[in-house]
Amino acid sequence: MPDDVLATYPPLNTLKPVTDDIWIVDGPMIRFGLTILKVQFPTRATIIRLTGGGLFVHSPTPLDAALKAEIDQTGMPRWIVGPNRLHYWWIPEWHAAYPQAEVYLAPRTSEQAGGRLDFECRTLDHTSGFPPSYPWDDQIKTLSVPGAYMTEVVFFHVPSRTLLLTDLIENFESRKIASPIMRFLTWLGGVRDPDGSTPTDLRASFRKQRPQVRAAVETMIGWNPERIILAHGRWYAADGRAELQRAFRWILR
Repeated sequence: MPDDVLATYPPLNTLKPVTDDIWIVDGPMIRFGLTILKVQFPTRATIIRLTGGGLFVHSPTPLDAALKAEIDQTGMPRWIVGPNRLHYWWIPEWHAAYPQAEVYLAPRTSEQAGGRLDFECRTLDHTSGFPPSYPWDDQIKTLSVPGAYMTEVVFFHVPSRTLLLTDLIENFESRKIASPIMRFLTWLGGVRDPDGSTPTDLRASFRKQRPQVRAAVETMIGWNPERIILAHGRWYAADGRAELQRAFRWILR
C-alpha cells in the first residue's frame, strides 16, 4: 500500500458530510519543516453552507474537476479563508474557479506566500482596536489567536456547535506514520493521538502572548463545541469541550 494512502484519510478530494450543512474534504500529504527534516502532514478543508446557500471554504485543499462538480451542486463559494500564514497554497485554484468569492487571509499570509496570491485579498484583522465584523457573523464566530510567528484565526459554527482549528491542535495517528523517526517526532512535539495538542515549537512562539492565548482558549471552551475539525490528523467528532481542556492544558495551568 503506498505511503500516501496509509498516511491520509481516503477517499480524498471529495465532500464528506459531517453534520447538516458541513462537509470536510481530506486532501493529499504535504511536507513541511527544515530542508533536511521535513514532516508529512495530511491536509483537510472544511466547507460550511450558510443560510442562502453561500459556502464558507476553510483551509482549501486541491480543487480538481470532480470536487468542483460536487461543490457546484452544494452551493456557491462566497468566502475562501486562509486561517493562518501557512494555509494558503491552494487558494489560487479556488480563486480562479470562483473569482466572485472573497478571499480572507490571516495576518502575514501574503508575506509568506510571496507572489502566489497576486489578487485582491482581505485581512482577518485583529489589530484595529475594535471587534471586526465579517459577512458570516450571524452564523460563524471569528476569533484571532495572536503569536509572534503567526496568528491563527479560529471559527465556530454556532448552529452545529462545530469549531474549526488549523495548527493550534495537531493530532497525528501512529498507525498512519510509517517512519519510526516521524512517530517519535510527533510524540516529542506533543502532537500524537490520542493526546494531540499545540506543537511545542508553536507554543514557544506564544511566549509573549500567553494571556491573549489563554483568553482565546477560554472563549473557545465557553462556546462548548460539540465537535472540533482539525486540518491535520484525526479530528474530534464528539466531546469538543473536553478535548479543548485536555489539549490546551499547557496554557490553562
